[in-house]
Amino acid sequence: MNDSAARDALVRIARSMFERGLTHGSTGNLSVRVEGGWLMTPTGSSFGDLDPSRLSRIDASGRHVGGDAPTKEAFLHRAMYDEQPRFSAVVHLHSTHSVAVSALEGVNADDVLPPLTAYYVMRVGTLPLVPYFAPGDLRLAGAVRGYAGRHHALLLANHGPVVAGTSLAAAADAIEELEATARLYLLLRHERVRLLTPEQVAELRRRHPA
Repeated sequence: MNDSAARDALVRIARSMFERGLTHGSTGNLSVRVEGGWLMTPTGSSFGDLDPSRLSRIDASGRHVGGDAPTKEAFLHRAMYDEQPRFSAVVHLHSTHSVAVSALEGVNADDVLPPLTAYYVMRVGTLPLVPYFAPGDLRLAGAVRGYAGRHHALLLANHGPVVAGTSLAAAADAIEELEATARLYLLLRHERVRLLTPEQVAELRRRHPA
């Protein structure tokens, strides 16, 4: 994807997420790989009002080389990219239901959400819970690196999800599937639920590796 197309796609997806309530205010951030580095949403920006020409440009060494100053959580994106070079985009949201799940006591920290649907298993797979660090704390990058080599989707405790993908569209689809599953989980967590069996999950992962 060339620079101009990447800018347009990032702004279009961000606006769609904002208009559908997946993010609010100036929360969340997006990035996409382009030749020589990455484009990222600027610090303090709203997904609903991004200017393609003012997106932050980061070079391959991590230096800010163009546009407005990048999100203060740029290190989260770099940690995901550094651990898996196949990733082409990273999406981080403070989406309501995912954040709610991230604040629950007693969840399985190795895999927070159960296999409620086939699409969750295919698009997200397993979802580890990353321990809490304050926003902007660089120790969070180290924690993320510990998971990113094995997982493309993470849930930051009391914070929100981070999902990487081989394209911006794939990362956006996966994080939206995560948010929808978090909502289902909250709706069903006090009900008797029929989960996908381990055999069904294994077959889905074999046919559709995340």
